[in-house]
Amino acid sequence: MAVQQNKKSPSKRGMHRSHGALKKPSLAIEQTTGEVHRRHHVSPSGFYKGNQVVEKKAQEEQEEVEET
Repeated sequence: MAVQQNKKSPSKRGMHRSHGALKKPSLAIEQTTGEVHRRHHVSPSGFYKGNQVVEKKAQEEQEEVEET
């Protein structure tokens, strides 16, 4: 089992933890719709880099309900 050789002081402990803070996710604005989304992720409406890559499920479900 690992046993520390010397006690880490509160100052050194704080310095060690200084890089562990959480950062806010970087955001981007979709060119086509103007929606805000995380960078390198598809926007809520299914667009990525100005192209629609995913059909939205809510739109499909509404179309099915309207047809019946």
